[in-house]
Amino acid sequence: MNKKAYLLLEDGLLLEGALIGKAGTTGGEICFNTGMTGYQEIYTDPSYYGQIIVNTTAHIGNYGTVDTEQESDTPKISGLVVNEFSHEFSRLTSRESLQQYLEKHGITGIADVDTRMLVRYIRNKGAMNALISSELTPDEMRREIQQVPSMNGLELSSVVSTKALYAIGDPAAPYRVAAIDFGIKKSILTNLASRGCYIHVYPAKTSFAEMESWEPHGYFLSNGPGDPSVMNYAIETVKLIMESKRPVFGICLGHQLLALANGISTYKMHHGHRGLNHPVKNLITGLGEMTSQNHGFAVSEKDIEKNDQVEVTHLHLNDNTIMGIRIRNKRAFSVQYHPEASPGPHDSRYLFDQFVESIRQSQLQEVNQ
Repeated sequence: MNKKAYLLLEDGLLLEGALIGKAGTTGGEICFNTGMTGYQEIYTDPSYYGQIIVNTTAHIGNYGTVDTEQESDTPKISGLVVNEFSHEFSRLTSRESLQQYLEKHGITGIADVDTRMLVRYIRNKGAMNALISSELTPDEMRREIQQVPSMNGLELSSVVSTKALYAIGDPAAPYRVAAIDFGIKKSILTNLASRGCYIHVYPAKTSFAEMESWEPHGYFLSNGPGDPSVMNYAIETVKLIMESKRPVFGICLGHQLLALANGISTYKMHHGHRGLNHPVKNLITGLGEMTSQNHGFAVSEKDIEKNDQVEVTHLHLNDNTIMGIRIRNKRAFSVQYHPEASPGPHDSRYLFDQFVESIRQSQLQEVNQ
């Protein structure tokens, strides 16, 4: 018989279920992902650091885990909430069950929860902190949850970022890209390398001077966790990158940092966008895209309306939030969603081609000057 576990939300909602993963207690901001597949990629996305994930898919764990579906070396989620959890798996290439995987990495979760009810609850009430425990009483949990920090004002990128520079790709590739790791996903680097980029991946707090000494052809601003508005070190670095006039591409947190460096503020969303089927309109081409998203912050629509240097390129068709921008008279652009889409649809991978083409055009311009 599975051991009992409790899920407590900070507004007092208490749910009972069965322990999955490692026995213990864990806390974080609770949010939901509507993706029908790709749970291992979700759990290993560094952007989820400090968060408890609710999977809306009814069955989780049924295809096990494989090393090739890791977006970072280990799971980055704080905890996991699912409806029906499978201890067995059917995929022949899997060598480990999700239960074994979670236990190995010390992740505590809860199953047998009515996730449809819970998702509606979060959607209506908004993202909030939560606690999962298989060892504390409900009264003890009510005291413990007060110690969980708010995501608002929390800087986490320097926690998940690489501690040392490393390289990806062919050193003889035609384009050198300096990627700042605020919580980067491996599949982003794979997409850049496959397009002729040799990438140096730098820790989040690396100085612009150090990166520029490598003489990169372009800069990439990665995704990552936490509140972008408190990342003054990164905002100042992006400002210096902008002054260098080198091509810049930002994804998710990188998108928010590009906006902040250009005078556009960010705000905490009610419950964020997390899933694989978010509809986005490209305002430049007029085409729609199904996109993979994971963010709880967004850039200010009002600030953009007052800034003639920033142009909106993409909009979310559900709520009209800003999904992409480009900086006028500069080779700098960003999107709020994930074009590498691992997991998710590949409608938006053209953005990597757009970045590489921007680098190529920049090099041609330098040659002709």
